[in-house]
Amino acid sequence: QVQLVESGGGLVQAGGSLRLSCVVSGRTFRNYAMSWFRQAPGKERDFVAGIGYSGGSTDYADSVKGRFTISRDNAKNTVYLQMNSLKPEDTAVYYCAADSNFRTMTLAYRMDYWGKGTLVTVSS
Repeated sequence: QVQLVESGGGLVQAGGSLRLSCVVSGRTFRNYAMSWFRQAPGKERDFVAGIGYSGGSTDYADSVKGRFTISRDNAKNTVYLQMNSLKPEDTAVYYCAADSNFRTMTLAYRMDYWGKGTLVTVSS
């Protein structure tokens, strides 16, 4: 049984920062590309950031480039999302996901496993 557990969400003012964490158990973590997606109320789940198996390759949505940074620690089975210069439009539930194929790590429908999400609220 694979489990992905996110943490680090909360309420922050615009311009502030948060760091999300996602701990993975039940499979060999380094065999999975890891991604973050987010879903705002009434909207689809969108890709935010992804990172390859060893952390050498990353990809970001245009809306977060230069503000968010994804990283991973394979020794700790953990992926992180550092979010800086937060904006009210970043408000959403953020989901961690695992993909056995890094080529599809930006595609929600190709994810193998999902976490339950953590809520990020950015006030203006």
